[in-house]
Amino acid sequence: MARPNETSNKKEIAKKKREKQIEKAEKKEQRLANSNKGKDLEDMIAYVDENGNLSSKPPDPRKKKEVNVEDISFSVAPHNLPVADKVKYGTVTFFDTGKGYGFIKEKDSNNSYFTHSNDLTEMISENDKVSFEIVRGKKGMQAVMVKKQPR
Repeated sequence: MARPNETSNKKEIAKKKREKQIEKAEKKEQRLANSNKGKDLEDMIAYVDENGNLSSKPPDPRKKKEVNVEDISFSVAPHNLPVADKVKYGTVTFFDTGKGYGFIKEKDSNNSYFTHSNDLTEMISENDKVSFEIVRGKKGMQAVMVKKQPR
């Protein structure tokens, strides 16, 4: 009878598979040992102290503060507000009129800002001197209200 043709590569693959099975069984045992099943409710409760931090002990009732519901206010920060009302100046380093976007390099800080044709007050081209404002867009800072400067 002939011996089976088992290469060393097949042996290595089988060995790795056995090691993974053993590792998976060990992880399963650890999860079962650390699970919260069977624990009573007191062991699972978390409290919030007077500073808003989570704690395992109940807060001291003497430090309790009364708060009026009317004093609590909720608001959402509006999107795309200008970071600064200050007008910035720069040079158009790239502008593709076909696709409608480009980049402006700020004169003072040499930062480059994305701009879209929807954010232009007049058409621009490369190497034009422009003034603009900065807003936070979806993917970062963006130049808006872009205007050509007289030469």
